[in-house]
Amino acid sequence: MDFASYVSGFIDGEGCFSVSFNFREKLKTKIEVRPSFSIGQNMRSLEILKMIQKFFDCGSIRFCKNDQCYKYETRNIGDLRKKIIPHFRKFPLMTNKKADFEIFSKICEKIAQMKHLNPVGLKEVIDLAYKMNGHGKRKYKKAELLSVLAR
Repeated sequence: MDFASYVSGFIDGEGCFSVSFNFREKLKTKIEVRPSFSIGQNMRSLEILKMIQKFFDCGSIRFCKNDQCYKYETRNIGDLRKKIIPHFRKFPLMTNKKADFEIFSKICEKIAQMKHLNPVGLKEVIDLAYKMNGHGKRKYKKAELLSVLAR
């Protein structure tokens, strides 16, 4: 079995590329950027999460009490750039999730170049992030983040 292709197909249906933001007073821009690649599954599918974690050789699995499921997640920018993103370049996604992945890749590149640490670059990251996952829940509205940047 071609597990690498299977992983891409599985992620097309079950995975999520996202970028979240938190307010952090200690940061110069006051906003922390948190890219994440994740998969949530019921306890019955915990084994496949373990196989995918082993395949990517990064990330962690934790139990989410909110929705009573397990979540495999990778947030480390180095692992995202060296393991996760290259996999999906070689074994592309085929659903509309591919568009989110492309934006996610651009954001990870900007983070690696430290562009998110200045107001201009952070605004670009915020603009890109809010083009992803149109139906997802967000902790902050885009306008809230941009108003903090404008101060």
